[in-house]
Amino acid sequence: MIFGLVILLSIVAGILSGEHFHSFMAGFGIAAIAIGTAYWLAFRATRYPQLALLMLLVAMMAKLVITVIGVIWVVKANLLSSPFVFSLSYLFFSIVVSYGYFKLREYQMSVAEKRNTVVFSTPIKRTVTMITPTTSS
Repeated sequence: MIFGLVILLSIVAGILSGEHFHSFMAGFGIAAIAIGTAYWLAFRATRYPQLALLMLLVAMMAKLVITVIGVIWVVKANLLSSPFVFSLSYLFFSIVVSYGYFKLREYQMSVAEKRNTVVFSTPIKRTVTMITPTTSS
């Protein structure tokens, strides 16, 4: 349902921004690359859980750097015909790509959880041995 709505909105936005299609696609491309990189950095598996905050900060900085470099590149290449269409496209697709990556992560975690279930379990019989003190008189 939501996937269909996202596709419909993307197609309608692409059609409505037909005159500024380069700005629309630049917003989509930069958002997808920036969010994808940030997602990849933020959710890296590490042996040290203390690095989680550092990885989130590095991901945020990477997203910012990619966005700034992408905008500078698009402006220098003279592909940005409408800054308004570009900013709306970037905003929409950053939300959509974030949603898509988090749904992917949720799916991957559910698959991993199903894989780690115990199918057969054999109860271990525990026996208690009482040690009684021996007294010698």
